[in-house]
Amino acid sequence: MTNIKNQKFITLDISGKNYLSWVLDVKLHLSTKKLKHTIDEDNATSKEERATALIFLRHHIDDGLKYECLTVENPLELWQNLNDRFEHLKFVVLSKALNDWSQLRFQDFKTVSEYNSTLFKIVS
Repeated sequence: MTNIKNQKFITLDISGKNYLSWVLDVKLHLSTKKLKHTIDEDNATSKEERATALIFLRHHIDDGLKYECLTVENPLELWQNLNDRFEHLKFVVLSKALNDWSQLRFQDFKTVSEYNSTLFKIVS
């Protein structure tokens, strides 16, 4: 907890444009802190673990989102609220990636590196 002030990754934007990468980062960081179970359903966590996870989550979301979730005192509830708000973005990003993939043609690029760059953007 001593390094909570040092952000390990970017905060969740209020628009949710970085939600997918934020979710992966949060899960990894909570796993390393042995707190990932605090955002899983049917968990039995102590008050200290919930408080630590909640502080961590609030520290990594936009100020506008913090104000909307001021009364939330359970990290699982905050996690589910954010998930309900931004989960639809997975479908938007996936459909865009599938569309870009179907229209990707090698002959549209001047160099192999340009093609590879575009290909890796779609994959990521």
